[in-house]
Amino acid sequence: MEYLLPLLFFFVALIYSSIGLGGGSSYIALMTIVGISYQTIPATSLILNLVVTFIGMISFWYSGHGRFDLVVPLLIISIPMAYFGGLLTFSENIFQIILLTTLIIVAIRIYIFQHLRIRFKVSGTKKFIFIIVIGSVLGFIAGSVGIGGGIYLVPLIIMFGLGSEKEAAATGATFIWFNSLAGVIARLQSGTIDTDFILPLTGAVMMGGFTGSYLGAVRYNAKTIQNVMGFVVIIAIVVLSRDIL
Repeated sequence: MEYLLPLLFFFVALIYSSIGLGGGSSYIALMTIVGISYQTIPATSLILNLVVTFIGMISFWYSGHGRFDLVVPLLIISIPMAYFGGLLTFSENIFQIILLTTLIIVAIRIYIFQHLRIRFKVSGTKKFIFIIVIGSVLGFIAGSVGIGGGIYLVPLIIMFGLGSEKEAAATGATFIWFNSLAGVIARLQSGTIDTDFILPLTGAVMMGGFTGSYLGAVRYNAKTIQNVMGFVVIIAIVVLSRDIL
């Protein structure tokens, strides 16, 4: 186990960094499967998200795909919610229920919504409501559970016609990074960060993130890879369901 998780996390970071995501849902799924303490999971995932998405965020913005008008309104509402979520202390059962719900939505997003080609165009009041709701919910999930929210946000930006695929990826990476930072700051105050456990994993995702960003890792096969990651999420759902029941 000492070497298995860093190796697995290296490949997760390599895959997700190429599409502007941090891989938080997969980190959490893997940690759940191997039985890592629920108190350790959120902070670990948030820190790993920080490492991986920083690389992607710089790369996308340097290439000219970042849009302040898209990302800033989302951050204004999501960062306080991520901080608030990180300050909360849940019982193990409540945390498992929140995490289970979140992972089920991740699985639905991977296996159902990635195949949809529905497009809407929102503007004005509808766009404002979209930003408030999505920013609040995803920010809270980031801080409380450790999933940065990019896996939901990126397809929603495209679906609602708010940006191109690369603009959505740039926004997703930036959104994950800032909300993960807010969640980490909150958890530093509560003392729920296990540095001995996190450091080897941080090194692994750093190498994976750099490799994925530089090579454009498996970009041509991103959907197949996400299906594989979705299978890992489903296993975690089964494990959590068994523990809750």
